[in-house]
Amino acid sequence: MELYTGLETIDLKRGAFGKMKKRVVIIGAVALGPKVACRLRRLDPEAEILLIDQDEYISYGGCGIPYFVSGEVSDVKELMSTSFHMVRTPQFFRDVKDVEVRTRTRAVDIDRRNKEVLVEDFSKGSRENIPYDFLVIATGSKPRKPPIPGADLPGVMTVSNLHDAIAIRERVAKGEVGTAVIIGGGPIGCEMAEALTDLWGVQTTVIEMMPQLLPGIIEPAMAQIIKKHMEEHGVSIYLGECVTKIEKNGESYAVTTDKNFFSADLVITAVGVEPNGELARKAGLLVTPRGGIVVNRRLQTSDPFIYAGGDCIEIPHLVTGKLVHFPQGSLANRQGRVIGTNIAGGYATFDGTVGSFAVKIFELGVASAGISYERAVDEGFDPVRAYVVQSDRAHFYPTQELMYMTLVADRKTRRILGVQGIGKNGDAVVGRINVVASLIANRATLESLSNMEVAYTPPFASAMDILNAVANVAENIIEGLNVTIDPEEFCSVFLESEESSSQDICVLDVRSPANARPYVERFGDRWVNIPQEEIKHRINEIPSAKELILVCNSGARSYEVLRQIQAKLGKAGRNLQGGVAILKMGGMIDLGEE
Repeated sequence: MELYTGLETIDLKRGAFGKMKKRVVIIGAVALGPKVACRLRRLDPEAEILLIDQDEYISYGGCGIPYFVSGEVSDVKELMSTSFHMVRTPQFFRDVKDVEVRTRTRAVDIDRRNKEVLVEDFSKGSRENIPYDFLVIATGSKPRKPPIPGADLPGVMTVSNLHDAIAIRERVAKGEVGTAVIIGGGPIGCEMAEALTDLWGVQTTVIEMMPQLLPGIIEPAMAQIIKKHMEEHGVSIYLGECVTKIEKNGESYAVTTDKNFFSADLVITAVGVEPNGELARKAGLLVTPRGGIVVNRRLQTSDPFIYAGGDCIEIPHLVTGKLVHFPQGSLANRQGRVIGTNIAGGYATFDGTVGSFAVKIFELGVASAGISYERAVDEGFDPVRAYVVQSDRAHFYPTQELMYMTLVADRKTRRILGVQGIGKNGDAVVGRINVVASLIANRATLESLSNMEVAYTPPFASAMDILNAVANVAENIIEGLNVTIDPEEFCSVFLESEESSSQDICVLDVRSPANARPYVERFGDRWVNIPQEEIKHRINEIPSAKELILVCNSGARSYEVLRQIQAKLGKAGRNLQGGVAILKMGGMIDLGEE
């Protein structure tokens, strides 16, 4: 695709000061389109710029829709407002940005030979051809329709635009919704569950066909933390279930799965989106099998006079090198700047994405970047996975909260492949994930993170930050110093041994007797407590079970004890990553009450 070394301008009209006067038409006016227009206007005050959109709402923050539904954002106009409280209407763009906007106008076809766009004006009921010198396609994405009978029933909602959001908000505000079923446990499904439950008190059920929430984004153990947190806030979660049909039942709906039946006043499908590249395909532009428009690093399509960006394209993943569809308003804005620069005659590129992601779910901030352990295996890496539970500030500072972090790295090259974080201080979580995202984009190794300098003061960080700690753990695993067992494997192995009454597996708990007592009482001889400070005097009391698993609150003290018994007894054992803290936070195993 890197075929374009320059752009022809021989057919453009001369503007003021001898410059080539460009006529630029932009199809789509939500995120990417307005950014292209504003960047181009700043660089080329003489360009003729026309934004067209088939909707009446333009230039709004789609990622804020769940917060409008919840009531945290009180007025829909706030999603369309600038930081200085001006509403981004067509009149705003004309008066402030000197950009012409036509709403309720749909692009029907692109005539590349004559460089014209056929548009249909819904208000006038007429069609016309609009000429262009450069065309920008910003048609966004469209909600994926699940292949479920009844998914297209009137009133079965998606959350793809402001019309959907307003309709849902109005029904809820009128008291018409007491129960809701959300099909899909991805980011939108989780956000909408919070929106309906937290402030409106709607009894909400989330149904996800995969065995975890946020599949493909968050590791299973981390997803368990989210599941438990949502359930504690009144959301019912059903995993590993497929919806087989949706039926209208009077004023409500009946949702049937392969395992259960649910009645609801509101049904929302949130099973993801797909690129809306149909207009480009009809025009003969290259598109991917998934329908995403193919672009080069300058965001030009296979026609050098047509650019595309935002949710309608696919871009390279900077870890795997493969094309991905990653709909994010932040990416669309960055891409808009690149396109505006290039149309103005500059040279800018967009290399790809590491898939940086963040979501707020009740009191938890959740963020990730890069790829998961499972994806790394599928992509042919030899990955290791490190879990760390640590305070996000100095442990003695009053506002500290535990942060749960997972790092994925390649064993052979030590390249950082992915990172995930969860914590109640969401800003602290997102800030750290952003740091690692930058390292991932630059193909950094564990040493870069292990030795990374972090600005330190107790209100904001620990002297040994969690980022340094998680890289250190990954290094220890690679070097064979820390032989680990992951939380989900621990639960599986330990529960299976309990059911078979096997004594082959024993847990050595190195916490204080007060912390360990409920576990010892619950599991008897299978759970042995020797505090860390007593290990060197009681080394001969280490259980002789075939499988020895060491635990503490976070995995740090148990790692130190593991090294002791390896050195003194030559005995093998495995250290529980994340410790009892991650088990408790995720409700992964019934270990009794502390």
